[in-house]
Amino acid sequence: MTQLSEHFSLEELTFSETAQRDGIDNTPSTDIINALTFTASQLQLVRSLLGDKPMHIDSGYRCPALNKEVHGVQDSAHLSGFAVDFICSDFGTPLDIVRQLNSSQIKFDQVIEEGTWVHISFAPAMRQQVLTAHFDGDKATYRLGV
Repeated sequence: MTQLSEHFSLEELTFSETAQRDGIDNTPSTDIINALTFTASQLQLVRSLLGDKPMHIDSGYRCPALNKEVHGVQDSAHLSGFAVDFICSDFGTPLDIVRQLNSSQIKFDQVIEEGTWVHISFAPAMRQQVLTAHFDGDKATYRLGV
């Protein structure tokens, strides 16, 4: 197992049940691994903020074929290795997590409360954008704030 930081591995940040099931090669390039290493270092800060509780990563890096398969947006930060979808049940709900991140000093590009999980991006823009997703069937809309 290739550790990118103390608690996050390359395998964890690239694993996808969809890719496995559909035979999609989700192997990252060297540039993507470098981005994932940065993302893992930032996730360490998030984990510390959340009381050093274990985080379950649902989705990290997605190659273009995988991103298309899961209906990700075309400019998703998952494509570049800068985004992760996660939960931290031992800390609290996704809303609790987003509120904690929003009030912290951690630099991020985007944090989205997605209902049952949190999306966080460390893309270089570092906009500190906080959004809440609202779902109507398969369609999601987003509003600023939590």
